[in-house]
Amino acid sequence: MLGTVLLYALAPLLAMGTGGLIAAFKPPSPKLGSAVQHFAAGVVFSALAVEILPDILHQDAPLAALAGFTAGVLLMLGLRQAGCRIEKTSSRPWGMTLIVGADVLIDGVLIGVAFGAGTREGLFVTIALAVEMLSLGLATAASLARADASRTRIIVSILVLAILPFAGALAGSLLLGGLKGGWMEAVLAFAAATFLYLVTEELLKEAHEVREAPWMTALFFAGFIGLLLLDMVAPAG
Repeated sequence: MLGTVLLYALAPLLAMGTGGLIAAFKPPSPKLGSAVQHFAAGVVFSALAVEILPDILHQDAPLAALAGFTAGVLLMLGLRQAGCRIEKTSSRPWGMTLIVGADVLIDGVLIGVAFGAGTREGLFVTIALAVEMLSLGLATAASLARADASRTRIIVSILVLAILPFAGALAGSLLLGGLKGGWMEAVLAFAAATFLYLVTEELLKEAHEVREAPWMTALFFAGFIGLLLLDMVAPAG
């Protein structure tokens, strides 16, 4: 199982690295960045609805779900507060890069945990987070470029960030992959909270900073139905 987790965890690593390297040499236009964020939000929301929430309901442990969900909300709000403080006290983007690093590390842990719930769950969570990492790589590299960071620094920063979800997946699989019962319920609820935050407070919030065209908004729904259809046609196992 560990080998499978690490193999699939290469997808987010490659996605973030690719997005960051592309943006390091040619930063995307605001509209293109917003379009990718809309699509990524739809895919992540679909993974939440199709894979994570049904597993939470199946576990039937409401107190564990409440505890895990609350922990996820508090952690994400804490990271947001830390990010706001860094923005106020520093004009450089490196502090925010640390916040992004913490975020993608948590996402990686969720990949390892998702495979503990089942190969199918792990696969679709990995697909969703790989799309999100592509968007995040583009956005982070573009942000560093706007802060006049050198191309070398941008590339090194992106490559370091890209390794973190892979490391998180390894840690999640080794430390949390064997959880059962209420513990698994709590971790899945934690994942649900982080996915909701990712969609509503990061991807869509940033996407809406750009004046939208209907086709950009439609990409959210394309991402959602795309992963849903993939889940429907994929063989059970």
